[in-house]
Order: sequence, then structure tokens, then C-alpha cells
Amino acid sequence: MADGRARMKSRAEIMESRFPRQVREGMLPDPLNELVPADLGLKPAELVDLFESQLMSRQLDYQSRRLRARNESFYTIGSAGHEGNAVLGKLFRIRDMAFLHYRSAALMIQRSKQRPGETPLYDTLLSFVASSEDPISGGRHKVLGSHTLGVPPQTSTIASHLPKAVGAAHAVGLSRRLRAESGSIADDAVILCNFGDASANHSTAQGAINAAGWAAFQNSPMPIVFVCEDNGIGISTPTPGGWIRASFSGRAGLHYCYCDGRDLLDCVRGVREALTYARRWRKPVFLHMRVVRLLGHAGSDTETAYRSLQQVEADEHQDPLLHSSRILIQHGILGAEEICALNEQVGRRVASIAEQAVQRPKLSSAREVMASIAPVRNDCSPMPLADPALRESILERDPRQQGKAQNMARLINLALADILLQYSHSVVCGEDVGRKGGVYSVTSGLLERFGAARVIDTLLDEQSILGLAIGLGHMGYLPIPEIQFLAYVHNAEDQIRGEAATLSFFSNGQFSNPMVIRIAGLAYQKGFGGHFHNDNSLAVFRDIPGLVIACPSNGADAVQMLRSCVALAYEQRRVVVFIEPIALYMTRDLLQPGDDLWTSIYQGPGEGIPIAPGEFGCYGDGTDLCIISYGNGYYLSRQAAHELSKGHGLNPRLIDLRWLAPLDEAALIEAVAPCRRVLIVDECRRAGSISEALVTLLHERGAAPHVVVRVTAEDSFIPLADAAHLVLPDRQQIIDAALSLINEDVP
Repeated sequence: MADGRARMKSRAEIMESRFPRQVREGMLPDPLNELVPADLGLKPAELVDLFESQLMSRQLDYQSRRLRARNESFYTIGSAGHEGNAVLGKLFRIRDMAFLHYRSAALMIQRSKQRPGETPLYDTLLSFVASSEDPISGGRHKVLGSHTLGVPPQTSTIASHLPKAVGAAHAVGLSRRLRAESGSIADDAVILCNFGDASANHSTAQGAINAAGWAAFQNSPMPIVFVCEDNGIGISTPTPGGWIRASFSGRAGLHYCYCDGRDLLDCVRGVREALTYARRWRKPVFLHMRVVRLLGHAGSDTETAYRSLQQVEADEHQDPLLHSSRILIQHGILGAEEICALNEQVGRRVASIAEQAVQRPKLSSAREVMASIAPVRNDCSPMPLADPALRESILERDPRQQGKAQNMARLINLALADILLQYSHSVVCGEDVGRKGGVYSVTSGLLERFGAARVIDTLLDEQSILGLAIGLGHMGYLPIPEIQFLAYVHNAEDQIRGEAATLSFFSNGQFSNPMVIRIAGLAYQKGFGGHFHNDNSLAVFRDIPGLVIACPSNGADAVQMLRSCVALAYEQRRVVVFIEPIALYMTRDLLQPGDDLWTSIYQGPGEGIPIAPGEFGCYGDGTDLCIISYGNGYYLSRQAAHELSKGHGLNPRLIDLRWLAPLDEAALIEAVAPCRRVLIVDECRRAGSISEALVTLLHERGAAPHVVVRVTAEDSFIPLADAAHLVLPDRQQIIDAALSLINEDVP
């Protein structure tokens, strides 16, 4: 340095330079057990192969730090200390789908050896440098994943991948009764899911493990191995000694076993025990794997800021690479010089590949970045058709099929029945959807017709419901989960935002989890339930790139839109949210009692006019005033329009958005163009509602001459009883706003 002071070496530099000396001088940790390779049926070459994977993983960690010092690599979380998970990569098969912790580089390297031609070092380094040629994310994130190896990429740091791992395990169990379209699920497949000890405390992990045990307790197949890699610390917060064992060893429906991940031999023993149990008994296993964390939490973490040097060095002496070196020397498999030579060879190889990786192209435009949010797929299978005879045999005894006009709830019910008939791999799941038929009877009768394998009553945990759906989608099924009330989504919104909707983005379109999430929601329930059953905010969905949001205002539209949603999930592998306005479920009349204007006769598949995503509805052709709304707001706007026409001689034009994302912006502007005045009726809150986006759209897209006014809900939660109506738009407010607009002098 310019001032003459020597730069202090980092812990990575100290460990890297010290390793050969420790091996040569026999400065190795004491044995952790008396196991010998022969007792485990391990050949010397297999141990050397595992050790090579461990060395590769460690050298990637060292190289990442060197690249970051050159500003050619970015935020990464290393695997140092966790290299024992290479055993998981060896013993689990590629057809055992794996949902992985971010410290699983050795696992990925070893797993890749099951498939000739894989290039894990180059692929990982491309990820480190955010190259657009990174084969998993296309330069969007440093993730561990591979389509060819059956490893969906994870970006989670809080174990939010556990619920979908449980869903995938449930799909394996279903495969014996229902065959997914792909037909690729092996009957004896086991799902692998690993995570850290700190993440084990997160509600997502707790809920997922509880759901797996809950299912197994009822003898539902749940072949999954949860691997808790316990390094004793979460960033800077220590995990109490014995906490993981005490928390998970006595759980109902969960088989607990332990191994020491620092020692390859004990790791092989423990992983085999866990895998054998799960594969044989089709039940969940919790494998508690002891490891150490080396080089801190992440790239910029300085561990000595919160741990003593003595603690850090104690862990470094338990380095799994040192333990593996001891095992190889002790059993005469490799000598000290051979180990050092192998380490040096791997280091040179990684450094050489890194220099190639840094030269590869990067993402260079917003269009490139966004291309995988909702990739258009051209390899779609044709939409299946239900067997007419089967359809008739299932539905013929239903009196609702006799040409009677029905409300929205009944129409959605019939549409779901036809969807389950049409898509043999579709599954409805959620709280009370089976025997009870849903809180509002929307799924009534489906269990009796299609059985418990396709109409699944879940435990009361929204994270588990959505995780089940994501996992089913991964495994080739077409899930239709139900969330009982809109407000309940907030218990599990990260499963939509952080897992379902990001998968295509972070896998460059290679992975997807198609689904249609049915959610009963919105307000106007005559005081029932208060805010938890009358949530009138959809902002949580509108903020998620690529998510499709549908919200019908009437039963006829609901049928056609639901079919479009399912087709979109089936053909384009999209994640779709289908909002069902509770207050309109049973609504029959529009203007006066008994008029039945808000009912429709059910039209089966192929009947009626399809409603494509983004296609809005128009009512009336007036030019003085255009009212834009959706859901309950559109229903109220129709009532208001009748009064405006009858009592004031006006002929307003009404637009029912139907789809809140994506909006067909060009068509919407064209439809509004002839009108000088625009009234937006939004039943959601004034702040954060789609009405804000509509106002912005009209002004940004050359519609500035329009006078635009909003009628919205107040920025309030929904209270109980009649007070609910004090904070929601009503028919009279719409009429008053319309008249005020009409009377305003507009050029």
C-alpha cells in the first residue's frame, strides 16, 4: 500500500493458503466416528470423487471473492463449510426433484456428475458474473438450478421453498392414482429439500414441515427428505445448542435422523438412512445435518464483527475439507501430496474457467431482462376435450343443467366441473373445498364426482395451500387452489410473489408453475365479517410482474373468463389470479326484485362467446360520459346508468374491465376516445387502486382532453355491519359524480 502498511489478509485468503500446509503437516481434526468406507460399501474412487466436488465448491467460493474484488462478480452466498451436502448430490437421483438451499454448490456439482456432459463449474461462474449465457437464469440472478438436473432455481433466504417441496411430494403420491400429463413422475421418487437452521424457525418452514407431518399422520403419501444443514448461526444470531433436535425430533408424522456433515462417511450413513426410509415408507424425513459455516454469511459479511477470532478459528479447524483429507489419508486412499496436487489442479481449473466466464455477454436491455417474465410458448399442447359420454354421465343428474338461469356461484361451480372433466390432470384444493363444498358452495358436489385425489381438503394454512399448488404445477399437474377470503392471501403472499411468479423469470422460462388461484373477495357483504372477510385491496397482485388478474362482474363472464384462465395456465404455463366478488355470488337481480337480470343459463365448453385475457366488456354507446369499472363497481354502475338514462335522459357508455392485468391499453383508449368525460368507479381504496393506473394511462397516452374523475372507496379498512357502507362507493355516489361531470363545462 502507498503508506507502507501491509494489507490484512481475509479469512478466505488465510484458509486457502493454510490448507496445503495443514494437510502436509498432518494438522487435521480428530476423527468424529469409527466408520470405515468398506462398512458403507464405498469404493475409494467414490470418496475421491466426492472430495473433488467439495474442492470444486470451495474453489468457486474463493474465486467468487477474487472476482468481486475486481468488480466482476456480485452478491453471492458461499457454500464453505457445507460441502458435505455433496453426498446428497450423489445419493439422490436426478428424477428426485430437488429444492435447494443457497449453500448447495457441492451438491449441484456432484449431482451433475450423474449426467454426462454437464459443466457445473462454467455454469456457476457464468451465474457469478451475471452473464446472459448463464444456463439457468440467463444473467438475472446468482441462483443454483438446472432444468436437466431437476433443480428449480431458488432465490429464497427464508425457506419459502419448503411449501412447494411439500406440494411436489404430494404430487408424487398422487401419481399412483392420477398420471400427470408429462408422465415423468417415478412411483418411488423422493423430493429433496434442504435449508439452514436459522430458516427452520421461519413460519414458512414450520408450516411446510407441519403440513408434511399432518399428511403423513393420516397415511397420505409424502415422500420428502427435509435436510436441515445446521451450522449453528443465522447471519449473526446463534442457534441455541440442541434447538433443532429438540424442535423436530418428536414431531408427529415426521421421522428424525442425524448425521455429521463435516464427515463424508457419517454423511453417507445418515443420508442413506433418510433416503431409504422416505423411499420405502413414502413418509417425510427430517435429516438433521451438522455443518459449520466458514467465511461468514455472505460476500460482504465480516464475521469477526460479531464473533470472536477464537470462535472463527475453531470452526475453521472443523473444515469438512480437512476432515475429508484425514479420511482419505487415514484409509490409504490418497496421500497428502496427492490431495494438495488435486486441490491445486482444481483451483487452476476454476480460475481458468472464470477468465472465460467474465468475457461472456451480459443482459443489455430492459426487453432482454423482462423476456422471461411471461415467455410466449409455441410448443403448447392442443386443449383437451372431455369425453361427451363421460360428461353426460357425470352431469346428467344435476337439475341445474335443465336450462335454468343461475347465479354466479352456481355457474362457477358448473364451470369447475367441466374443467375437471376436460383437464384430467387438474386438481382443486383449499380449505373446505371438498365435503363442505366451500364457504359459499362454489365447489359443492365436486368431491363426490371427482374424488379426494382431485378435490383436496387442505389444512388451514394458506402458505401450504399455495405451496401445494406450486409443487403440483412443478410436477405436471394443473392446480386450481382456492383461498377462502381475499384478506387471507396476506398470510402467504410471498408464495405468489417470491415463488410462483418469479420462477419463470429466474429460470429464463425453463421452469413454470401454472395455476389458477381462485380467491373469494372484495366487499359489499352487508356487514358480514368485517375487514377480514371484506378486503377491498388488490394492490398486492397488481405489483407482481407477469401475474394475470381476472375479476368477473357476472356469472356468464365468470364462466368464460375462468375457462380462459385455465387455458392460459395450461397452454402458456401462467400464474393467474381469479377474483370472485363474494357479494355477487348469489345476486340474481339488477334493478328490482325478481328481474333475474344478473343470472345466466350455463353454457358448456364450446358454447357462448369466449373472453380472451385483456378483453373488456362494453355496454351502451353514449359519448357524453364513459364509466369504467369492474366487479361490484360495475354492477353498481349498471344500476346508476339505468337511473341516469331514465331520470336524466343520459346515455352513458360503460366499460367492464374484467381483467385488471394485463390491461389492453390501446383498445381501452380507443373505446374511451369518443367520450369527453370519464368516470372511474373503483371499489378498492383510493390509494394503490387500479383507478390510479387508469388515470395515469389516459393522461400519458394522449387522452389529456378528457375530464377524468374517480369514485373510490375510502382509505380505510372495512368495519362491521352497516358502517361498512360508509367507506365504500354506492350507486348514489356514482349518479352524483356522473351528473357533476355532465354539468361541468368541458371543451
